[in-house]
Amino acid sequence: MKKIFCAICLILLLSINVWAQDVNTVKVDLLAKTSSSWDGQLLPDYMTGKPEITILKITIPPNVTLPMHEHPVINAGVLLKGELTVKTEDKKILHLKAGDSIVEVVNKWHYGKNEGNEPAEIIVFYAGIQDKPITIKQTVGK
Repeated sequence: MKKIFCAICLILLLSINVWAQDVNTVKVDLLAKTSSSWDGQLLPDYMTGKPEITILKITIPPNVTLPMHEHPVINAGVLLKGELTVKTEDKKILHLKAGDSIVEVVNKWHYGKNEGNEPAEIIVFYAGIQDKPITIKQTVGK
C-alpha cells in the first residue's frame, strides 16, 4: 500500500511539474507568411529609401464604408474585433472576422466596409519610406 501511495505521489508531482512548464511556455502562432497579397498577386519589391514603419489601429463603425484607396507600400494587418469586407476595383472580395490576418493589395484600388453590427478594429503595419504616403485616396473622376 505504501508503494502504491508513493507511486501516486510521484505521478502527481511529475504532472504538476509538466503543467507548470506548460503555463510558462511561450506560444507562437503564425498569422501570415507570404509573398502574395490576399488577392493572389505577388508583392512588389521593397522601395529604396529611408524605411519608415507605421502601425495604425483603425476602428470602423458598423455600416461604414471606407473611401476607395490604394497603398503604394506593403502592409499587413490583423482584425482584432468585428467583421470587415474588403473589395477591389476589379470585384475581388475578402471577408474577415476577428482574428483573421490580411496581407493587403499594393497599388490596387480597393475599399473596406464594416457590414457587421459592432465596430471593426484592425491593427495594420505599413513598411513605408520616409516622406512618402502609405495610403492614397481615389479622387473623383477616377
